[in-house]
Amino acid sequence: MNAIYSSADIRKIEQAALRNAPPYSLMQRAGHAAAQAALRILPGPAHAATILVLAGPGNNGGDALEAAASLTRAGAEAVVLPHADPAGLPTDPASALKRAQQHGVHLMPPEQFAEIDSSQWTLVIDGLFGIGLARALGDDLQPLVQAVNAMQCPVLALDVPSGLDADTGTVIGAAGGGIAVAATHTITFIADKAGLHTGDGPDYAGQVEVARLGIADNYFPAAHMWLNQPALFAERLQPRRRNTHKGSFGDVAVIGGAAGMGAAPILAARAAAKCGAGRVFIGYAENPPAYDSAQPELMCRHADDLDFSTATLVVGTGLGMADTALALLARALDAPSWLVLDADALNLLARQPLLQQQVAQRQHGVLMTPHPLEAARLLGVSTSEIQADRVSAARKLARHFNAVVVLKGAGSIIARADGAAVINPTGNPALATAGSGDVLSGICSALLAQGWPHWEAALAAVWLHGRAADQLVEQGVGPVGLTASELIPEVRFLINQLIQENAS
Repeated sequence: MNAIYSSADIRKIEQAALRNAPPYSLMQRAGHAAAQAALRILPGPAHAATILVLAGPGNNGGDALEAAASLTRAGAEAVVLPHADPAGLPTDPASALKRAQQHGVHLMPPEQFAEIDSSQWTLVIDGLFGIGLARALGDDLQPLVQAVNAMQCPVLALDVPSGLDADTGTVIGAAGGGIAVAATHTITFIADKAGLHTGDGPDYAGQVEVARLGIADNYFPAAHMWLNQPALFAERLQPRRRNTHKGSFGDVAVIGGAAGMGAAPILAARAAAKCGAGRVFIGYAENPPAYDSAQPELMCRHADDLDFSTATLVVGTGLGMADTALALLARALDAPSWLVLDADALNLLARQPLLQQQVAQRQHGVLMTPHPLEAARLLGVSTSEIQADRVSAARKLARHFNAVVVLKGAGSIIARADGAAVINPTGNPALATAGSGDVLSGICSALLAQGWPHWEAALAAVWLHGRAADQLVEQGVGPVGLTASELIPEVRFLINQLIQENAS
């Protein structure tokens, strides 16, 4: 499983490994891995490639110099633009510079910087700064990064795109005009980093691969964060027994649908039905329709007429903020049922500290699916503070509510109260459309109704939701104009496909 570590943990792993490895060996391994990644990216043979290598003043620059030497040996023309005084380099980067010169790597004088955007580069390698960068890129580097970001060629970042926070996925100093390298590919060293997969990270890191650099498993502490993948919930992907009936797969009741918002619970309910729940009810806050003409299997009722104790509950989709909505939420919190809280249920909770305590003290599990604004209201902070450290925000919510929390967005975060967190890599901008969150809530409820634990249900629902959008885009449906209802049959297909693959 793809574990994710913090920058602080990775430094400790590296330091421990270096104590038992020959000097300079990890830098050589990193440079070799980077060169091999570069060769895979090149559109043609190495001897036809002209590669611009940006080398910073620290170990990241040393890795870049090692990569340049390896690429030169492979027949490429590697041109290094150093951003450091050679006389002031630390020991290992200084050794890398010497090796690069011995292998005939061309060092571009800084005064030739103005010429780089007039050259036809096959590839750019970003080795300016790695995980050690703590401040925004300076004014001296911003024109260089802007020039690289404007180039029409692949860009390979080493460890992390320069200017991107490896832990949070934010561009360092963005509020003050900070900038980062927009890579098409990133090869990250030792272990994966959260910032490559959430927030701005996916837009700047591109395709990510991990190079362990031959460091043995015993140097790695127990992981508390992972990248989401079916292996994390595969145990629950079991074929259905023949001797079953609709009661075997549980009931879902979606509670919402205030005036003007009647479609939101329909989307959640349709998703629940097509993701395997045995029966699905919609409990309307007011004026229930007789039935859903597109999905007549759904049973539409007034919420007051439903038994909240016998179904997995989805509360909040189109619920509104009226007193009647608050009463329905309070009733749901009292029920001995599995519970998914979304949308207006979260907004109501943000105004009700006593109900927040009730959520945290429930004996039956709670799964919450806030978007950043809803998360900000629940934590009493700004949306920008949530987005500045999405992993930390999700963990705070999970601890506060003793719940499994899905913080939605680019690289959705799934967190639980013990601090475990998972970052979801599936999905694309097609999901930025009205109703997609309602569909996600419906998927969660269907899995819970079928007996999945909250943690695995959240992991699977978020992965499936994102992967459905990815497959639709691959088929030419979106990302522009994809609608939430189009996700539902694709998710159903994926669930059945995963079950078949898991059984074979």
